[in-house]
Amino acid sequence: MPQKKSTLTRRELLLRSVAAGGAFVVGAGYVADSDAAWAMEVEHLQPKTMATLIQMARDIYPHDHLADEFYAAAVKAYDSEDAKDAIEAGIAALNAAATGKGFGSYIDTQWERDRVDILRGMENSPFFQTVRGGLVTGLYNQKAVWPLFGYEGESFSKGGYIDRGFDDINWI
Repeated sequence: MPQKKSTLTRRELLLRSVAAGGAFVVGAGYVADSDAAWAMEVEHLQPKTMATLIQMARDIYPHDHLADEFYAAAVKAYDSEDAKDAIEAGIAALNAAATGKGFGSYIDTQWERDRVDILRGMENSPFFQTVRGGLVTGLYNQKAVWPLFGYEGESFSKGGYIDRGFDDINWI
């Protein structure tokens, strides 16, 4: 079956980003951050679901110095036909938990501590464990993230750690 092309123009995307005032812009098959120069196309998940997944990823592994684009890349794998139903159901449960605590939805919950409280309430669920487990490799295996944490990458091909700073301790 041929894929239906989205009719969201660049102008509409920019207008929505201005209207959102720095929050995620969710449009017809696109998720973008109005404060940064990145966007992603979503094929199987709802754009609002992907935006919620990105916020969830940021709340599970919070690094203020990492841009949302790294979190978006980390959860992009969940935008598949196989994962679609489980992710949509998990986000629906997450939003129901947020509503149960008096918030509109998870992504509309303004304070990080409130979102973390919602996540703690479902941390034993298979959905949470799947997303958390996937983030370990999805986020930290991105080579573009490594320098932001001071990691230079593997050392074997460069002679190992012994000759590359292993004994550079000057505080003893």
